[in-house]
Parts: sequence; structure tokens; C-alpha cells
Amino acid sequence: MKRWVVTAGVAVACVASAAVVLDSRASSGSKPRSTPSSIHLIKHVIVIMQENRSFDSYFGTYPGAAGIPKNVCVPDTVRGGCVRRYHDTRDRNAGGPHGAVQARRDIAGGAMNGFVGEAEGGRRTCVDPNDPVCSQPGAGTDVMGYHDWREIPNYWEYARNFVLQDHMFEPNASWSLPQHLFMVSEWSARCAVTGDPFSCTNALQAPGSPPDFRGNKEHTAPDYAWTDLTYLLYEHHVSWRYYVLAGNQPDCANDAMDCVAVKQNAKTPGIWNPLPYFDTVREDGQLANIAPLDDFFKAARQGTLPAVAWIAPSQSVSEHPPALVSKGQAYVTKLVNAVMRSPDWDSTAIFLAWDDWGGFYDHVIPPVVDENGYGLRVPALVISPYAKHGYIDHQTLSFDAYVKFIEDDFLDGRRLDPRTDGRPDPRPDVRENAPILGDLVNDFDFNQPVRAPLVLNPKPRFR
Repeated sequence: MKRWVVTAGVAVACVASAAVVLDSRASSGSKPRSTPSSIHLIKHVIVIMQENRSFDSYFGTYPGAAGIPKNVCVPDTVRGGCVRRYHDTRDRNAGGPHGAVQARRDIAGGAMNGFVGEAEGGRRTCVDPNDPVCSQPGAGTDVMGYHDWREIPNYWEYARNFVLQDHMFEPNASWSLPQHLFMVSEWSARCAVTGDPFSCTNALQAPGSPPDFRGNKEHTAPDYAWTDLTYLLYEHHVSWRYYVLAGNQPDCANDAMDCVAVKQNAKTPGIWNPLPYFDTVREDGQLANIAPLDDFFKAARQGTLPAVAWIAPSQSVSEHPPALVSKGQAYVTKLVNAVMRSPDWDSTAIFLAWDDWGGFYDHVIPPVVDENGYGLRVPALVISPYAKHGYIDHQTLSFDAYVKFIEDDFLDGRRLDPRTDGRPDPRPDVRENAPILGDLVNDFDFNQPVRAPLVLNPKPRFR
């Protein structure tokens, strides 16, 4: 028997008087305002999710973007004094702690000045390097460093030729697993009863973790019983794939900075591959849609890309410290090149982002949408033959905008809304309908001629 519970209300959260506080109640109905029919020129949406970089750390000096202040100096509460921004030429970075507690401390009530102290304190107080309050052992404090076109030329080239989003916020003020849950389901929760969506309760930091992760003392697999986006895609006969690069998982238990490597592949559920733990995926017989990355390259070559695809990296190419920036950029460039060389290029939109801020400095106060977020600002790009040329999107966005675009393009605007999607659960709100959330349609010019591919060298010289 289906049950319906309403848990709407005004979000209670405060990080700063300057923050935007919104009523997080779901909008009525399952469909948004009218979406232009030209959106359907996009027949393939690919979400490439990298790891652990703030907007200021990658695009803080990009011309025209809301970038890092020139005179910023963040207090070092351990060593004294303060640390100014600086150009970091190193290929390997350390970053800092980046869980829910660290997000709150980095934001520091809107002062945005906790980053150095958290990075220093994470190392100074660290006993177990697997602890989420730890910084990477033996590394210097580099959270005030930033890269530019000299270290990440391909990312800057994509920004110059396509769309850079300078107000993309992680949807959840926390670490990787919650971000990936939001990316595919618009919620992060912990479920007390297997198979019962109404036993799931909001979990900002600690949804159920995979059995091989530290902190899961019972070593039991979590059950994600609430509804995810693939449920709607399956119901409406929209093809999807979740591609996983085999290797090691790109993050540690509960956001630790360093840990014993955990193997991953398309058949291994994990923090970057959470879909196998969703009841909807198993019950719909869709586990085979979680596929190895080789399948992506094959589909691109053959012109058989699915309507919706997500791509998760392995640790070595994730850009999660201590992974090399250059290796991550090379990996992403190969993915983008594969699409650009594909027969499907002229009908594809690539959304590229980094899942959380990784402890690196960012100066923009995140808006408060509900009890979960938004979190800190991350880099994000739109690459498509219909993307505006050299456009900087200043709209307020989160990964919810990806889900919204997919729903508007392929599902006639239907939402992951417990009142209308046929499978109710007690999620706090319908994130896609948040009044502050921008619309990715604004990043496209569907009247322009199809843009030619921009195939780049995956390994430009690291200056």
C-alpha cells in the first residue's frame, strides 16, 4: 500500500546574515514553467563528475568570472598570521578536510575564512589519517593556492569556447557520497527499514556507506529505498548508463583525506557508484546499465550514446588530492574528445563539474536552500555544439540543475516529486523547483549553427 507523508516547511539554517534563505517547500504539481521545445535538440546529456576542487582554486583568475579577491588573506589559527592567495604551479595538491563540519567551519558564519585553520588543524590534531577531520599527512597547506591556464589549459580552453558557470554550488554541504546521491536522486538519506522509503531520514553527512568503508562497523550494505532519477527514466523508456572507470575509489570513508585504497569497477558499488544500492535500480532490472567506461567509448564511436549518462573516475584521474591535476585533465579531455568525434556530437550536452570543494578556498557565501545546502562553490562547464561561445553563466546553480534539465528534456518536466512520481518518499523538498535555482537552458543558443568540435591534446605541457 502506498503512503504519503508531507514534510514540507521552511528550512532552518544560518551561515551568515548575507546568505540567501529560502522557503524550501516543494512547488505544486509535477511540471515546471514552460520549457522551449528547442531543448529537445539535445538528445544526449553526459554528466562528467570530477573531484574536490573549489571554483576559486581553478577559475579564480578567469577574466569576467566572480573570482578570488586579490587582497584576500585567510587567518592561520595554528601558526598565526594569515595566508594570501597565490599561484600554485604544483601538479599534486593536498587540499583540506571537507566534511559537513568542515564546510560549516570553512564558511565561518559567512566570513569564508576557516580554510587555512581547518587544513592546519586537520594535520595537527590527526591521529588516524582515515578520520574525516584529518588533512593529508606530510603535505603543506595549499588551500589558498590557485591554478590557471598554465596548469589547466584545456579547462580554460573549454571555458573560452563554451560556457563557464561561476555560481555552481555543490548541492549538499558535505563530502563525496552525499553529492553523488544528490546527483542521481536529489536526496541524501539513511533508511532504517530495507525496502521502505518512509523509513528514510535526511542525512547531510552520513547516509549509509558501503560495507568496505571505515565507519560501517557492521560491514552491511546500505539500502537506498527512496526514489532516484533512473526510476523516472525507466518508467518513461529513456535510456541511461552510469559509466565507471575501473581502479581505486576516488575518496575515502566519511571524507577522510587519505586511506587504504578500495577497488572499484562497474560491478562494485561504492561512494562514487551508489546506484546498485537503490531499490529502484534493482527492482527495475537496471543493474546492467552500470557499465565499464570502455562501453562509453564504444557507444561514442558507434553513435549509440544513451540519452542520459553519468561518468565516474577512478582515484588516479579524479583530481582528488593527491591525484595529479594533469592526469585528471587528460582523462576528461579524452572523454570530451570521444564525444566530439562521435556521430552524436551534434545532439549532445556535456556537463562537467567537481563534486565538492575539497577544502580549497572559495570566497562566495553559499545560499541556504534547505537543511542540506547548498554547499560550497565548485567549477562547472557546459560543452555542446549549441553552447553559447565564451559565455559566463552567473545564475545560481547546483547539481539539481542537471536533474532539472534532464527532466525537462526527456520527461516533459516531470519531477522527482513524492506527490506525483508514483513512488512517494519523505524527502524534505523538491530541489529542482527551488526558486533560486537557475535554468541551464540559458547556457544554450539553439538558433546558432551546430558548433564544430574542439578536439584538444589530452596532454598539453604542464607549465
